[in-house]
Amino acid sequence: MRLPGQNPGFSSLIMVGLFFVFSACSGPLHMESALNEGDFMSRTQTQTRDGISVTAAVPSAKESKARFGIDLYKRGIQSVWLEITNDTKRKVSFLPVGLDPVYYTPVEVANIDTDPNAGTLAKGQNLLGSGMDLQIHGGETRSGFVFSELDEGSKAFNVDIIAPELFESFTFFVPVPGLRVDHYNVDWEGMYPREAVSDLSADELIEWLEGQVCCTTDKKTKGSGDPVNLVIIGDLVDVYVAFIRAGWDETETVTTGTAWKTLKSFIRGGEYRYSPVSGLYVFGRPQDIAFQKTRGNIHERNHLRLWLAPVWFHGQLVWLGQISRDIGVRWTVKTITTHKIDPDVDETREYLLEDLAYAQALEKAAYVRGVGAVSMDQPAGNLTGDPWFSDGHRLVLWVTSQPVDLNDVTFEDWRSPPD
Repeated sequence: MRLPGQNPGFSSLIMVGLFFVFSACSGPLHMESALNEGDFMSRTQTQTRDGISVTAAVPSAKESKARFGIDLYKRGIQSVWLEITNDTKRKVSFLPVGLDPVYYTPVEVANIDTDPNAGTLAKGQNLLGSGMDLQIHGGETRSGFVFSELDEGSKAFNVDIIAPELFESFTFFVPVPGLRVDHYNVDWEGMYPREAVSDLSADELIEWLEGQVCCTTDKKTKGSGDPVNLVIIGDLVDVYVAFIRAGWDETETVTTGTAWKTLKSFIRGGEYRYSPVSGLYVFGRPQDIAFQKTRGNIHERNHLRLWLAPVWFHGQLVWLGQISRDIGVRWTVKTITTHKIDPDVDETREYLLEDLAYAQALEKAAYVRGVGAVSMDQPAGNLTGDPWFSDGHRLVLWVTSQPVDLNDVTFEDWRSPPD
């Protein structure tokens, strides 16, 4: 599910669930403890506006199979439970195409069980009875399931309600148990003592950013890897919502299971949206957050890494980042196989600027120096030997969880990269 870049519902986004999960002031962030499986109704989120109240929850793979008797996740289908209360005096309609343009009907979902002895008709009747009603009269409350394409980790969707002279769009970002995302257990509050964090002015931030390392290193802080060519300004929720909203996926932790899934995708050339990202080091630690946007197979993807910095800018968090584009796989002596990156790392940097702007997740942009100019004729190399070249600038992006029209994105005149 990819949310549309422009939607009026974003203007009144209520992040109840995410603020609960990502509250940086309550200590370490532990997603697993907040997302207990077994009762998806304990994880509901509710939004109310103009007499319409919408409550949503998303069952995990285990919860969904227990509820419907079909392994929906294995078939790429995810159920979303909704409850809509209409406290107005007029009839309103729910538009499931707003939740997922290619949603499945209940009977269609039941039909995926091709075993003639599996009681498909009975399951179809059960699923049909579980479907969400499309019309809600004044004073009524209706509830049921909508069957959508699968999104693991965090489910982002709209609930659109219409009536004569009425259109309300409620946007939800719902964490779903089951995916072991690499940044869920980061101790955000304990990373830097508050007294050690400086809130910088613009001139001070530019100077600080331009004084940081040019490139990532390995675990032993040796070598010179991919360039640190990105700076993100925004609080944790803003960062998270901005990238999920722009269609970026979280990455799983490296485990035996994820390694096996990666291997199968590598052999078959299939898409693995949540494939783990290898650890690169800045500030002496691997990335705090990683996101990726896949293409048709695991060999081709855009991916980025973010490290929380020990400075603020006007009260907002600052993140150093690295972004590159995987364009294939090659053999190496060190790691047997590795992704091959596009050597024109500036192009991928500019892609992110456009991508976040089109998703209405970007408020402002600027450039600073810091990487150092590297020519195409004499490229640098990353830790696995891939060449790269750059104009030497870092892109600074102010991200937001509130929508910003493309025409309203502004640019700070800090440093200008060459034409």
